[in-house]
Amino acid sequence: MGLMDMPVFTALTDKMRWHQTRQGLLAENVANAETPGYRGRDLKQFDFAEQMNGFSSASVTTSATQKMHFSVGGAEGGAFGAQRMANFELTPEGNGVTLEDEMMKVTTNLMDYQAATSLYQKSIKILRTALGRQA
Repeated sequence: MGLMDMPVFTALTDKMRWHQTRQGLLAENVANAETPGYRGRDLKQFDFAEQMNGFSSASVTTSATQKMHFSVGGAEGGAFGAQRMANFELTPEGNGVTLEDEMMKVTTNLMDYQAATSLYQKSIKILRTALGRQA
């Protein structure tokens, strides 16, 4: 197994591809904001746990040691597949895209993508340091 085939790199690469795909869908939503009858689309949330299923059989669980502790449950998510967004506002033409919401999604998507690329770069630097090479 090569270093770049490690589960952490595979997961980060998949996450970055998901963000790239989502950016394209969000751009389509913005571009069609004035198109009559257009309904915006978005991707299902990326789920690291689902991506990591095949890599490890180890699991971590939590338990409440006192009755006042919070219970912890798993997050729901899915694979890439585009889905229609729930539109709360519709224009008289039947368009369900709100530019302000789309631009906030674009900004959040960009920040998450930058965080994933930063993690990827730092992981490579750590491996280089561990192998005795200068980063």
